[in-house]
Amino acid sequence: MADLYTVTDLHLTLADMTAKPLFGAAPRIEILKGLTFTIPKGAVVGIVGGSGSGKSTLGRALVRLLEPSGGSIRFDGHDITGLSEPALRPLRRRFQMIFQDPMSSLNPRHRVGTIIAEPLRLHGMDAIQSRIARALDHVGLPQGFASRYPHELSGGQRQRVGIARAIALEPDFILADEIVSGLDVSSQAQVLNLLERLVADLGLTLAFISHDLSVIRRLCQRTIVLHQGRIVEDRPTAQLFADPQAAYTRELLEAIPLPDPDQIWV
Repeated sequence: MADLYTVTDLHLTLADMTAKPLFGAAPRIEILKGLTFTIPKGAVVGIVGGSGSGKSTLGRALVRLLEPSGGSIRFDGHDITGLSEPALRPLRRRFQMIFQDPMSSLNPRHRVGTIIAEPLRLHGMDAIQSRIARALDHVGLPQGFASRYPHELSGGQRQRVGIARAIALEPDFILADEIVSGLDVSSQAQVLNLLERLVADLGLTLAFISHDLSVIRRLCQRTIVLHQGRIVEDRPTAQLFADPQAAYTRELLEAIPLPDPDQIWV
């Protein structure tokens, strides 16, 4: 299977927003420290780690919302590291992101149809109304939802709108950043089922960021574990759960809530 993403020795440094110097700029800290991995076409890859591990920073670097400080990111053979926005635009439609909080990522003054249409118009795509209708159908929302506002929807429905907006562009790759963490258990299961179906039906490649290993185990074929900006494991998910190699991975597994208090991981 060909690789869609090839990441080599990736470094990313950001200003430390917790520091408040009296003079000059805030000190810079290295968030990502020499990451190397691939994401094959058609794969569902989990990116997991605790708070501050760098997983969301990595995700934003993959879709070029953040600029790497070193190393390279290749997307389908194209080196997208350091590309200017005009040079990147022909490729940007092909990788999309679904955000954690749909309420903050959806314009509250726009109807759902307008929200889905906005990136379509930005990329100069045709047949916008039919693409909106098809996207809503893919995510299981009635066509009448195109005329609703985000505040009229439930959390799960808003997240489906976010997914519809992403897939309307017919991307090859979708990054989903903690998109079920704010949903109840029932809505979580529905969104995960939806993602599984979309991957199969649309031939998507998916990177799923989460702190919840139980969700990763359900959805992902392979899991990358980040700790303090470094990869500590990158293995098939079943192998990682059966025989975690890194001490940090074992800590994450031991932190998963168990339905039976007498149950233990073996």
